[in-house]
Parts: sequence; C-alpha cells; structure tokens
Amino acid sequence: MASHRKPRARILDSATGRRTAVSVTTAALASITLLSQTASAEPGKPKPSIEEVKKKVDTLYHQAESATQGYNAAKERTGAQRAKVDKLLDGIADRAEKLNEARRTLGTYAAAQYRGGDMASSTATLLFASDPQDIFDQSHLMDRLTKGQKKAVADFRSQQAKAAEERAKATESLAALTRSQEQLKTKKKTVQDKLTQARQLLSKLTAEEKARLAAIERKKAEEARRKAAELARKQREAAAERQQEQQDQRQDQGGGSGSTAPSGSSDTSGGSYSTRADKAIAFARSQLGKPYVWGATGPNSYDCSGLTQAAWKAAGVSLPRTTWDQVKVGTRVSTSDLQPGDLVFFYDDISHVGLYIGDGMMIHAPKPGDVVKKAPITEMPIYGSVRPA
Repeated sequence: MASHRKPRARILDSATGRRTAVSVTTAALASITLLSQTASAEPGKPKPSIEEVKKKVDTLYHQAESATQGYNAAKERTGAQRAKVDKLLDGIADRAEKLNEARRTLGTYAAAQYRGGDMASSTATLLFASDPQDIFDQSHLMDRLTKGQKKAVADFRSQQAKAAEERAKATESLAALTRSQEQLKTKKKTVQDKLTQARQLLSKLTAEEKARLAAIERKKAEEARRKAAELARKQREAAAERQQEQQDQRQDQGGGSGSTAPSGSSDTSGGSYSTRADKAIAFARSQLGKPYVWGATGPNSYDCSGLTQAAWKAAGVSLPRTTWDQVKVGTRVSTSDLQPGDLVFFYDDISHVGLYIGDGMMIHAPKPGDVVKKAPITEMPIYGSVRPA
C-alpha cells in the first residue's frame, strides 16, 4: 500500500536551504562568541589600584636590590675562589717541574752506575722504571746507595707527596669555584626576574595611570624632604646645645677663653675625618647623573654600595663591596649625630646605602631606571649609620 505520509522537507537540497543553514550557524557562533566575551569581561579579580601597583613595584625593586647584594657577595666569593685556584694551579706547575728535576737526578745516578758496572741489574731496573720510587723502596737497594743518591731519592719522594697534596687542594678549590659560580648564576637570575616583573607591571599602566603614579611619587618626595628638613633642624639644635654645654664646662673649669675647639670638630690635617669625608663627597658629587646599574662599581654606572665604596676609595679608605659588610666597618652613629661622609643604611635587610652630605640629605644610586642623585635620607626606613673612617 502506498504511504500517505507527507515527505519531510530537506533544506540542504536547495541553495535557499543551504543559505538558511549557514545563517543559523553563523548566528549561533556569534551568540557563543558574545557570551564568551561577556563572560571574560566579568571581573574575576579587580584591577589593582595605582597605589597597589606602586607598592608592588617598590617591593620588587627592594627585593631586587637585596638580591643584588647577594649577587655582589657571590661575585666576590667567585673572584676570590678563582684567584685561589689560579694560585694552586701555578703551584702545581712549579711542583711538576721540581718533580721532573728530581726524576732526572735519579735517572742520572742510575745511568752513571749502569755505565760503571756498579749495581748493573738494579740500576738498569731503576733507569727504565716508570716510577723510580717503587725501585728505591727495596731496602737492599737503599742500603747500597751513596749519601747523595739517598738525598735524591728523598727529594723525589718529598716532591711527589707535595704534588699529590697540591692536586687534591686544587680539585677541592675547583669544586668550590663551581659552587660559587652556580650561586652567582642563581643570584643574577633572581635580580633579573624581579626587575622583569616590575617592568611588566609598569608597562600595563595607561598614560593617565602613569601620570597618577608620578604624582604619588612627587608627593612622597615632598614629604621626605619635609621630614629631612625637620631632621636637619633638630641636628643643628642638638649640635648647638652640645657646644653650649662644652663652653659652660670650660668656663666652670676656669678656661673661659673659648680657645678649645668644640667636641665633634676636626682638625685640618690631611688625616682628619672631615678632610677625607670631603673627598668622598666630592667624588660622589662628580658622579651625579650617572645611571644605576645593579652590580656596577663604576666608573660609568653604579649600584648603591658600589657608589659608596668608590667614593670612600677616592678618599683613601677601603670599604667592602656589599652593604652587609659596609655596615660592619667603622663606628656606629645615631641619626641625630650624623656628619657629612657617614654611611646611612636602609631597610631591615640592610639592602641599601647612601652617603650623607648634611642637612638630612644624601647622595645615592637609587634603583634601576634612575640615576645617582641627591635625596632625603627620610625617604626610606633607616636601619642605622656608620662613620667609616
């Protein structure tokens, strides 16, 4: 029986049907894309504020500077270890020459005895042995050697033992050098990673956000200058009080002429602290405007401790390389007793240092992207200060 069921329409069998299908598919894809964009636009995490970005960037720069001091320390260790290895290798070369000379002396004795027919079989064995010591270890041969020959054997044995000892030391030092180089590589990567993160954060800011960030920086700098001026005022008042007390004491002791210099002043001799401090400050001033580069010690760029080290070197005073070691040099002084030339250290991890120039100001190499410049010592948390000479 013929079917009376109505045939199902096949929309793909015609051009119109195909166009309809494509239109439906396109609309569906557009809807999916729109939904996807809408979903991604929904903030799963709010965009950080400018203040939060600044705090994060400052933290990264601080961490990078701390890592820089670690890098500087590792670099010093690597340099010292390399010098030690080079010295040991030079010693091994010298020792090898002495060992060969001792071997030649033994060979000369053996050859002479062989030609003379004395101890022929033993000396022939000695002459052609790869290690003469093995032959001379035979007691019956040693008993028949002359005094000079015994001395030659003893010298050979001594040189051989010392050569083995020096080779062992060199092997150990080479291993230590390898470890130092690995530490240096790790510290370098840490610094680079921190700086990269900071740059990436800053690169995401719009022009307006960068302007706001600059305004925040200016406000912070103004506040630091205000605090520095207040600190300088207090320092002057404290100095005046100390001078007055000293004058009163001299008057009470009957020496009211006032000819004695007040405490804290320095004579004008070339060895006085103020004279050397002036030289250090003069050097630091001549470096103003040069770029900060982590790990740099001059003459074209500096990091913070590289600058203070170079400044005091110009004054004839040798300082260690890192802030961690510089803070241990000289005499600790309070912030209220600071004098020009003193070193001021910052943060609990002692990761930054500046050269005090008076009136609450310092010269320092601040951070990547900046230059050597004057700044208030109050712009960072002070750890402590030292008078290095």
